[in-house]
Amino acid sequence: MNREQKTTYVNDLKSVIAANEGILVYHYEGITVKDLESLRTKMRESGAFLKITKNRITKIALKGSKAEKLEKFFKGPTAIACSKDPITLAKTLVNFSKSNEKLKILGGLMDEKLLEPSDVAHIATLPTLNEARAKIVGILAAPAQKIVSILLAPSAKIVNLMHAKNLKN
Repeated sequence: MNREQKTTYVNDLKSVIAANEGILVYHYEGITVKDLESLRTKMRESGAFLKITKNRITKIALKGSKAEKLEKFFKGPTAIACSKDPITLAKTLVNFSKSNEKLKILGGLMDEKLLEPSDVAHIATLPTLNEARAKIVGILAAPAQKIVSILLAPSAKIVNLMHAKNLKN
């Protein structure tokens, strides 16, 4: 990589870091290319960005950014995953690490808070934004459905009674 390519790499990485709410750092040593491609596909489907990084250059990109705290994780064969939806990002990476033990989550950053691997695993258990919205809609819709069924119950009983009477005659 020449100097101009390194500058471009650093600037691109800075813009990716600035644009995303969740950043996870992991080791990928020993993972096959096929498995890495599978992970990339899953990440793309969930709207995440995945990049195998050069540690020294990545540390330069982290300096002065909101993700500067992540610098301590960049030792060995590291990669980063970034997304605007950190919960989906954590779910995808944790689920993949369960099926591929060679992927080791080192930590991450969410809303400028440093995360340890246990924090990432906990975040992966939380509902995604769409799941949370669906639960809220379900909670709000349930009382309305109960009120409607209570209001309609007497008239339904009368209709059923009249129908039964007509069948007997």
